Amino acid sequence: MRITYKGDYALKALLDLALHYEKGLSTINDVAKHIDAPVKFLEQVLLDLKKGGFVESKRGNVGGYQLAKDPAEITLGQVIRYIDGPIEPIACVEKGYSNCVDLRKCVFKNIWHKVALATSNIVDNVSFADLASQINLEQNALVYSI
Repeated sequence: MRITYKGDYALKALLDLALHYEKGLSTINDVAKHIDAPVKFLEQVLLDLKKGGFVESKRGNVGGYQLAKDPAEITLGQVIRYIDGPIEPIACVEKGYSNCVDLRKCVFKNIWHKVALATSNIVDNVSFADLASQINLEQNALVYSI
């Protein structure tokens, strides 16, 4: 699995929108500022995320972006696969792969399959609600008053 800059910004943008999920629309400038991303590049990322059904947008002076569904329904794995492709470390462990001529003798396939399963187990079981909750807990833990 390789996360590109586009994938990294997509994950960060969705996390920012998850953190503001209850507050409604976020402007692209606000999201760009929160995740330290170039606005022009973020426009492309958000357009791709919109095509993938992860975000919705509203045009106009009061427009912006928001998650298309509850952050608990969006996992890291879904976004990574949509933006950056398969998470398997090598093509031979992808479903339906049949180009290997020495498949019966390949001792590596089982190892790569285990790596893919372990990776999937992590990224497919972490939602953006989980991440937002973790950030909120950490921020609340830092609040101290006398």
